[in-house]
Amino acid sequence: QVQLVESGGGLVQAGGSLRLSCAASTRAFSYYGVGWFRQAPGKEREFVATINWNGGSTYYADSVKGRFTISRDNGKNTVSLQMNSLKPEDTAVYYCATTAPRHGASWYRINSYDYNSWGQGTQVTVSS
Repeated sequence: QVQLVESGGGLVQAGGSLRLSCAASTRAFSYYGVGWFRQAPGKEREFVATINWNGGSTYYADSVKGRFTISRDNGKNTVSLQMNSLKPEDTAVYYCATTAPRHGASWYRINSYDYNSWGQGTQVTVSS
């Protein structure tokens, strides 16, 4: 199982930017797809974005499309989430997680049960 550590969260004003990072403990990380999820108080965990094993394909939730960008550097065992034009409704704990590599048009997974290793989360708070 891959150990994941998120970082980069914090407090930012609406319209601002943050860059989250997800660092993995093993080079095997490069074989997995990676997703970002978030969970606000009193709400279900929701899908944010995912990237395939080699970074060639990405998929976003409609709520963040055009504002967030997911990327990865397999040489450094990291996946990043660049978040721009942040809104108060983006406030949540953000988690990264790994999923089995998949190919084809339906490679992406948006349900948390398809992900196995999870980080501890990093808090993002956007003030209005």
